[in-house]
Formats: sequence, structure tokens, C-alpha cells
Amino acid sequence: MLMSIAAVVAGLAILVWSADHFVEGAAAIAHRLGVSNLIIGITVIGFGTSAPEMLVSIMAALEKIPDIAIGNALGSNVANIGLILGLTALLVPVPVSAGLMRAEYPMLAVATLALVACLYDLQLTWFEGVILLTLLVGTMGLMIRMHRVSGDDRQLDEVDEIDASMSALAAWFWIIVGLLLLVGSSRMLVWGASNIAQELGVSELVIGLTIVAVGTSLPELAASLASLKKSVPDLAVGNVIGSNLFNSLAVVGIAPMLGGFKVDAHVLTRDLPVMVAMTALLFLMSWLPRAKTVHLTRVKGVVLLLSFVGYQGYLYYVAALGTPKIFG
Repeated sequence: MLMSIAAVVAGLAILVWSADHFVEGAAAIAHRLGVSNLIIGITVIGFGTSAPEMLVSIMAALEKIPDIAIGNALGSNVANIGLILGLTALLVPVPVSAGLMRAEYPMLAVATLALVACLYDLQLTWFEGVILLTLLVGTMGLMIRMHRVSGDDRQLDEVDEIDASMSALAAWFWIIVGLLLLVGSSRMLVWGASNIAQELGVSELVIGLTIVAVGTSLPELAASLASLKKSVPDLAVGNVIGSNLFNSLAVVGIAPMLGGFKVDAHVLTRDLPVMVAMTALLFLMSWLPRAKTVHLTRVKGVVLLLSFVGYQGYLYYVAALGTPKIFG
């Protein structure tokens, strides 16, 4: 058991650290190849914050433990909204720009509906994986086009910082080393999480929704705290929406590409409804009260944070006492 816990802790730490350095190297190389900051920001850095979830999804699928992949994606979406945005709003009220309401929010709504449609029959097929990944590519293309039209490049400050101090040799070094460490640490994490589930007699889905999901959301937490440091807290909302898009379309979409599988029934009766409800709650809080600029206030932050804590508490209750009859 101690070895499994150590594998999870070490796997998460290395996973987050290697993802950060991999993205720095990839962004630097892309910049040297003449790729615009806009595309780097939306693709490379957007990929980077969800790299831990994607690598865990791939490893879980290869190890024939798809419940960890699904739990990781859904749990990370809930953690991004409840824990990360809730904590950020608790520290500093977060303004929600009209541009997000017009563009990214509808995209997240479409991604969420697509995910619900794919999971509704409790199976994920290769074809459904293709649909989700195709939607991801289309969404990223649309985001690039809209940002070019609007000229909003505030989210690209990170790109300039990464490029400034990295040579080509260092960039390639971190791409290679980062990728190797991503693969190794994600495999270590999946192995440890699966063993913990077996030792405790709980489902791999619950482990994916709790320990793995919260751990792999650490890059989003770091990005949100960085936005506070830069005095641009509104970027926290954009980071979370982008991450949830990647989780819903890429993290879930990649797993069935390695072989279709059945989905635990509790996903449909418990976890997917919670994720949809949290997404809808974020939409509602970002819309009301109607004003020129709506904020995620500290009160809203408390509500989001308590919602996350309540869901996590219930999952630990399920793990300790078994699934209540209401959920089958």
C-alpha cells in the first residue's frame, strides 16, 4: 500500500513538473519556427495544462483501466470549476468578459452535450472518440479565428515569457525529457491508483474522480494563481474553460481510440450529472445578475468551493461505506 501511495504522489509531482517543462520547450520551438503567439497560446499551452489528464487517459486505456481515464476527465472538470475557480474567486472577485460569454462558453456547452451523448449508452466506441477529437480540432480552429478577429491577446503573455530565455538546444532537451517523464510518471500514477483502489476495495472510477482528478488539475490551479499575480484574474475563467474543453473532447476522446470499452453505470447516474450541473452553475453565475460586467464574487466562490467539497465528500463516503441504493 505504501508503495502505491508513493507511486501516486511521485507520479503526480513528476507529471505536473514534466508537463510544464515540455510545454516550455514546445512553445519555444514553435516560436522559432515562426508560429504565431496566438496559435501557440491556444494549442501548445492549451494542450499543456491538460497534458497530465491526456497522458493518464492514454496509460489507463493501455492498461485496460478505462474507469480511471473517465473518472480523471469528469473529476478534473468538476475540480476546475469548483476548486480552482471557487478558490480564485474567494481570493479575488473574477470578472467575466463578454467575449467569453459569446465565444468560449457556447463551445464548452457544445463539448459538454457531445460528451453526454457519447456516454449516454454507457459505451465509448472508436467512432465516438473520432467525433470528440474532430470537435476538438474544429473548436480550436474557431477559437483561433475569433481571437484573430477580436485582437485579444492577453492570454499570450505566457508565451513571451517562455520564449525569452530558452535556447533551441534547451528547448529540444525539455521536449524530449518532458515527454519521456510524462509517459513514465503517468504510467506510475495509473499503476499506483489502480493498486490503491484494489487495496481499499473501491472502484477505479472513484479513485480517478478524487485523487487522480485533483492531482492532475494542479497545472490549472497554478495558471489561475499566476493570473492573480499578474493582476488579470479574468484569465482564470478562460484557462478553466479551455482545460474543460480539452478534458471533455481530448481526454475522453483519446481513450476509445485505443479500443472501445464499457463505462461504469455510476458515471451516468452520479458523476456526469454533477459535471453538467457544475458547468451549468458556472454559466448561471457568469450571467447573473445582468450587468455590463459580471463578476464571480467571493460569495459565488464559496458556493462553487462548497459544491466541490460536498461532491468529494460524498465520493469518499461511497468509498468508505459502499454506493448507496439510490444510485443503484
